[in-house]
Amino acid sequence: MAAVSAPRLDAARRLVVKIGSALLVGPEGLKTDWLRGLCDDVAAWRARGADVVLVSSGSIALGRRVLNLPAGALPLEQAQAAAAVGQIRLARAYEEALAPHGVTTAQVLLTLEDSADRRRYLNSRATMQTLLSLGTVPIVNENDTVATDEIRFGDNDRLAAQIAVTCGADQLLLLSDVDGLYTANPKTDPTARHLPVIEAITPEIEAMGGDPVSGLSKGGMKTKLMAARTAIAGGCAMAIAEGSVLRPLTAVATGARASWFLPETDPQQARKRWIAAMKPRGILSIDAGAAAALASGKSLLPAGVTAVAGEFGRGEPVAIAGPAGETLGCGLSRYTADEARRIKGQRSGQIEAILGYPGRAALIHRDDMAL
Repeated sequence: MAAVSAPRLDAARRLVVKIGSALLVGPEGLKTDWLRGLCDDVAAWRARGADVVLVSSGSIALGRRVLNLPAGALPLEQAQAAAAVGQIRLARAYEEALAPHGVTTAQVLLTLEDSADRRRYLNSRATMQTLLSLGTVPIVNENDTVATDEIRFGDNDRLAAQIAVTCGADQLLLLSDVDGLYTANPKTDPTARHLPVIEAITPEIEAMGGDPVSGLSKGGMKTKLMAARTAIAGGCAMAIAEGSVLRPLTAVATGARASWFLPETDPQQARKRWIAAMKPRGILSIDAGAAAALASGKSLLPAGVTAVAGEFGRGEPVAIAGPAGETLGCGLSRYTADEARRIKGQRSGQIEAILGYPGRAALIHRDDMAL
């Protein structure tokens, strides 16, 4: 059987890049030369038509230097204070490094609750999609200033994987201080083999996870494997690569050592499969015109809805029933059941007058639907 080849990073349509603290911040502070090299790469990927999202650590590492906080683990309150000081500096650094390329940046701060709660998840997804459609490069970090231990991702590896799934990325690159996954710790076992392509995360693969090797980094190989599981289930290929070179994306694209985890399907099909597996909380009955529109790939607008059954909140799954009562599919509603009843049969331009506030044009967007 022929060996399975790794994906090409320069072929990514939507790329999420996670940057570890140790790459961005050193003993003397921000590594400006490295950051400029990374941003040169980001601009090059955008020039070839790819969307790019950066999930960047570094705010606490930057802030603790400004506040003269000691090395090592910090109490939660001090870590949050350091994050508050560091976040503004981190965002400014990316803005200044990408501005010469004519690239607009956006800061996005998230917590675990934002992905666990369906309503917040939909809001996050809509915001990310809009930012990318407007040509920006979102700079994402965990909102360490407000997050407590109960609502934390805890590391940006898993946050990056969740962001990749949320925004429908086809590739995720974890830039770290290691160049991939080995059969054992290469620092202690001379027989350890590097694994360039991982087709499935088996118990044997999971057993290869190790502990963090950097004093600044929280995520070890175990968290990277957890991130890989999330990414590939969402249809996103994921790579782990050593990122200290000045043009890290170019290095990976031109053959630098990395470990690639292959996705189980593509992002769109993975999302459709996820939605289809949900248990509907209600039913939207639609007319023949709306049914035809859905069959041609359109979103479901309020005008095509004839009846609303059940009780559901925004972001919850609902069944879609055709004119004869037949089940056409399932989707995530952008309105509550009460709101849907009030706007059913109405044109999208009338939503604000009916509800008293502007709403989304589609009741179920085509990206949130499985037929």
